[in-house]
Order: sequence, then structure tokens, then C-alpha cells
Amino acid sequence: SHFAKAMRDPREAAVVADGMAARRIGRGLLVFLCVERGDTETEADYFARKIAAMRLFDDGEGRINLSLLDIGGAALVVSQFTLAALWRKGNRPSFSGAADAETGRRLYESFCERLRSRKVPVKTGVFGATMAVSLINDGPLTIWMDSADG
Repeated sequence: SHFAKAMRDPREAAVVADGMAARRIGRGLLVFLCVERGDTETEADYFARKIAAMRLFDDGEGRINLSLLDIGGAALVVSQFTLAALWRKGNRPSFSGAADAETGRRLYESFCERLRSRKVPVKTGVFGATMAVSLINDGPLTIWMDSADG
């Protein structure tokens, strides 16, 4: 099972969906969250802990040595089931690896709550909606995290 995320260190990130005011963060992480078949609360908790504590930010001396908690950064969490795309066979990707909508929503919300419980301010998109995401990226850091890699 996987609980995949792509993360970026934005100077600014925002998400907008129909009928919703833009939700923005400054320094922190833009997290694209994909819940896949077989994922559980265990993955939600594991990735909330890792994302809050992982040293991804510059310490002012040129070393990536500070965590999201250390810098007082926020997380913008956007549901992105398309990260589960199976693309090798044919020319149309399949998204059958993504969790069903009910499980995806439950674990997405659980992940966000677990991140908040670690004192990380969290803003979210709208689960299942078509969203416009904008990013001003501050540096080259983008990380793919997958529980199957560990």
C-alpha cells in the first residue's frame, strides 16, 4: 500500500475551487496527497509525523536542516488521486490504483487532522473538486514520498 505525496517548498501557494475563496499559505509545504487502495490510518499518521518533522528548510547557513515545525510553516494539502496513475499500458492512464472516494476522503481528512494535531497550520482544497493550484516555488526541492519505498 502507498500513501503518496509530492511536496514543494513554496514562497506562496494557493488553491481555488468553484464557489470557494482562495486558500493560501506562505512559507511551508504544498502537499499533493494521493490515497491509494490498501492505505489505512497507519499511513495517514506516519506521513503526518514525517511531514511535520522532516528537515526540508534552509537553516540560514546553506544547510537543509530545519523542519516545518522549526520554521513555523504551514501546509496546503490538496487531494490528488491522479498521482496513482498507471500509465505504462496503452495511451490512456488508469486511476484504478487510487482508493475509492469514501476511503480517500476519510484518510485525506484524517491526514489533515493529524498534521494539525502536530501544531502545523493546515489549509486544504476541496476533496474531489476541480481545483486551480498556484505556486511560487522557492528553490528546487520537490519530494515524492511513498510508504512502499520504506
